[in-house]
This record gives sequence, structure tokens and C-alpha cells, in this order.
Amino acid sequence: MTYASLNQPLRVGIVGSGFVAKLRAEILSQDARIKLVAIAGTPEKAQAIAQEFNIPKVHQYWSELVVRPDVDLVVVCNVNRDHGAVVGQALRSGKHVIVEYPLSFNLAEAEELVKLAQQQNLLLHVEHIELLGGVHQLVMEHLAKVGTPFYARYSTKSPQRPVPDKWTYKPDLFGFPLTAAVSRLNRIIVLFGKVKAVSCQLRYSGANLPHHFTSCVCNAQLQFENGVIADISYSKGENFWQPERIMELQGSQGALIFSADKGKLITADGEMELDAGTTRGLFKKDTENVLSHLFTGTPLYTNHESILHSLAVANAAEKAAATNQIVML
Repeated sequence: MTYASLNQPLRVGIVGSGFVAKLRAEILSQDARIKLVAIAGTPEKAQAIAQEFNIPKVHQYWSELVVRPDVDLVVVCNVNRDHGAVVGQALRSGKHVIVEYPLSFNLAEAEELVKLAQQQNLLLHVEHIELLGGVHQLVMEHLAKVGTPFYARYSTKSPQRPVPDKWTYKPDLFGFPLTAAVSRLNRIIVLFGKVKAVSCQLRYSGANLPHHFTSCVCNAQLQFENGVIADISYSKGENFWQPERIMELQGSQGALIFSADKGKLITADGEMELDAGTTRGLFKKDTENVLSHLFTGTPLYTNHESILHSLAVANAAEKAAATNQIVML
């Protein structure tokens, strides 16, 4: 599917007024093919972004922005809970859409949105910048050298003290941790394909549960159809004391192990150092990939199939955590 006949400038509206919304506005404002038309979000914050990047119109409600006749593309970066609703309304209004993950909390809704975009011949791009990062690129490059993979682990811990009063610590806005952080699942699924069984444990801490948590730990175990077993762990908040970002892949002929951006390939022949560089600039890469897809038809770096399967696995993990049972997909 190509939209290469698009008129320039492409007129863009941004939904959201936090860190990512500002970053998107900054990146888009530097592209001659783009005209930023409107932003919707918390009034003061949206106003500040609008002033900095010359966005003429500020809306308090996203429902006003997505129906504007002078908007061709809507960029969705507001609270996770509302992604599905905003994307649906934007697509029904005939707009192309870029949305930060997750596309929705709910697999059935996500499938409907993908179908809607296809029917309307509209772009629906779900951002997964980890796939553009150095660690993932190096894993793709060297995966064949570990022989037959059988075990994978991806673990992140983010200490935060004190925890900010932000929506990212409110379960109803943030979502089940591995849905909110579905990219953790997606990067393993992109490597190993379909998951057949999921188990999961979740624990929140804090004085204001269930409305606000100060720590969460969420661990899932995935069994892939190809035999790979994976442990995925997402933890953050006040009860963690040391940050961690580990990606580990073990195979019959070797292993790939990354801690943050430094890694190594270990085989019978010895160890090879791998440096993944910085994670800076990934949102820019994502934006450039999408615009190049819209204007010239180059392929996107993500696909709907793996995004929907990752969400199916996240929903299964949520069910497994609630029932304390293994959930089959």
C-alpha cells in the first residue's frame, strides 16, 4: 500500500502534551514536507508546545482535533488508556495515524482498528522504536551465530524515588504493565515468531492502590511454537535500587548478552564485544521511516501482524496473572 501521491505539505495534528508529544512536534517542525496545524492536550502544556513550534491551534479535547478538515495525519501520544478511542475516531474521520504503543489495551479493539485502516486505505503506524535501536539491530545481525536458540530473557528495572504523580503510575491510565510496555514482548516476538503459552506474575506496591502504585514488578514466561522459552520482566518504582536493561539469548552454538548498550557474542571461538551505541535519535528515525513510507512508499519497519500478536500475548499475560494459570494462545 502506498500513499505516495500525498499532497505536500502534509498537515499534522498532535494529540498529547507530554514529553513524547513535544519531541514529535520538534522533529516534525524540522521537516519541510510537514505543516503542524493543531495540538490537543492539557491546556498550559499544549499551549507551551504550540508557542515553541508555531502550532496555530490548541484544543483542550482531542475529539475536536481529530475531526478537523485541515488535518491529514494525527499523531497520538496521550495516555495509554485513550489510544484506541483516539485512533478509531481519527481513522473514521479519514486521517492517517501514528500512535505510540500500545495501539489499544484490548486485542479485539486493536484488530478492529487495523481492519478499519485497511478498509479506508489509511496509514496506521504503531511506534516500536526499540526495533530501530542498536541492541535489536546487533541481535538480528548476529542471531544466526548462536545456532538454534532455546532461551531468551529481557529484563528492565527502573528505580524511581520518589515516584512522580504521573499517569504512568496509575493502572487505569497506564494499563497492565506488559500491555503498557508491549514493546518488551514485541522485540522477542519479532525474533522468534508465535507464542503458544504464557504464564505471568504481577505485584503492585503503594498506599493508594489500586489507583496509584509506587512500585510494580511484572514477570512473564513465554513458550514459543518453535521451542524457545523466554522470561520477560518489567519492574519500576521506589522498591528498586539499581537500574537494569538486560537482553540475553542462549543458543546451541553460543549466546548474545547485552547489558544496557554494551554486549557480547560468546561462542566456542571466544568472545566478541558489541557496542549498540546510543538510544538517542530513535523517535527521529521512526518519524523519518513513516514519512518516507507515506511520501515514497518505502516499507515500514513494523508490521501489524507482530503488533497484534504481541498484544494477544500481553492480554494472555494479564489473564494469567489474574488467574494464576498458564494461558494457551
